[in-house]
Amino acid sequence: MPAREYPALLELLKGRQLKALKEQLEELNVVDVAGFIEGLAGEDIVIAFRALHKDTAAEVFSYLSYDMQEKIIRSITDQEIANIINDLFVDDAADFLEEMPASVVKRVLKNASPDVRALINQFLQYPPDSAGSIMTAEFVGLKKTMTVKEAFARIRRDAVDRETVYTCYVMDENRHLEGVITVRELFLASDDTLIADIMDTKIISATTTDDQERVARLFAKYDLLSLPVVDQENRLVGIVTVDDVVEVITQEATEDFQLMAATSPSERPYLKTDVWTLARNRAVWLAVLMLSATITGIVLQRYENAFLAVPLLVSFIPMLTDTGGNAGSQSATLIIRGMAVDEIRPSDFLKVLWKEFRISLVVGGLLAALNFARVMIMYPGDPVLAATVSVSLMAVVVVAKTIGGILPILAKAVNADPAIMASPVITTIVDAAGLLIYFKIVEVILL
Repeated sequence: MPAREYPALLELLKGRQLKALKEQLEELNVVDVAGFIEGLAGEDIVIAFRALHKDTAAEVFSYLSYDMQEKIIRSITDQEIANIINDLFVDDAADFLEEMPASVVKRVLKNASPDVRALINQFLQYPPDSAGSIMTAEFVGLKKTMTVKEAFARIRRDAVDRETVYTCYVMDENRHLEGVITVRELFLASDDTLIADIMDTKIISATTTDDQERVARLFAKYDLLSLPVVDQENRLVGIVTVDDVVEVITQEATEDFQLMAATSPSERPYLKTDVWTLARNRAVWLAVLMLSATITGIVLQRYENAFLAVPLLVSFIPMLTDTGGNAGSQSATLIIRGMAVDEIRPSDFLKVLWKEFRISLVVGGLLAALNFARVMIMYPGDPVLAATVSVSLMAVVVVAKTIGGILPILAKAVNADPAIMASPVITTIVDAAGLLIYFKIVEVILL
């Protein structure tokens, strides 16, 4: 929330009434405090951050943008850095350091405790966008030989610095994952019940190298609040919590939207990205699409004689290309969405091809009939022309929907992001294909 929406806090800050400011900030949610600090500038940022209580400073820090985090780290003392980095959850600390320049990373790690430094270095070694890179090491571990009473004692002891305690994980002496159990199940059991007798051994888990999109799908499929992450030997190394998955879903959706709009993905917010970067991200794709559209020009040049013979043919080109592009984009968007939520897989290629072909016949037939009536009204007495354009329209729709349906699947099959096969790319391909179809039909019927 912008700082201007807290005029009372701004007055306290400008007047350097730090004690009153601290009391007011403590009454706000940490997310709102982060929003307030985000709206500040200059030395006010550090002054407001230093006014926070030590116990909440790290939590507020985790909600700040990377730019704001860097400004704060460069402006505070080594002791203050130590307090922050040692209180942050390891996954938040790793995410923060991944975005920082080397000088900031070096200073932060120098002030971290040895245990925290070792954990952060371990997290930074996992591949980007993997389960290992988004997990946290703060979870409650239990033994199957414990009783419920002993389990609650362990939870009370460890809960203070754990990201979640609702689900606990049962491991052996070598940290191999053996089961999971919820606090609700512990509450419903008697104190002397063994964990081994009530834990769930049908474990849903991910490995450290699994893609974060797969993790998100597991959360959606099984309605999870947290997910254990194991290494190749089934040793529990961390958990992914639902708040991290929400961030992953937002990030992946944003990336898909950017690709579908023919712009290179950017992780920085729009208003905080410089003009040159935004222009570069857009220009690359626009240049590719512009050069590929040269094919359309070649097709028009190739059939120049058709224009001379029947000049009226030119007036139907925008309608054909626009309808074809829109039809292809419809199919591509639905298939991309289906693949994003794991409803459609590359193995469904033939099913999608057959379904889109049938859909295109129905849609193309309806549009062709409507177009025939339109052309006959506009140019009465020329049914051959109306039939030529209408048949061309139906053929273009069939080809466009078929191409739009299968290209995202082909992209996925070669490990490319299906979102790149969205509106701009489909439109460029369909324009060229549609014109070829149109003029071939014109040659057969009219010339």
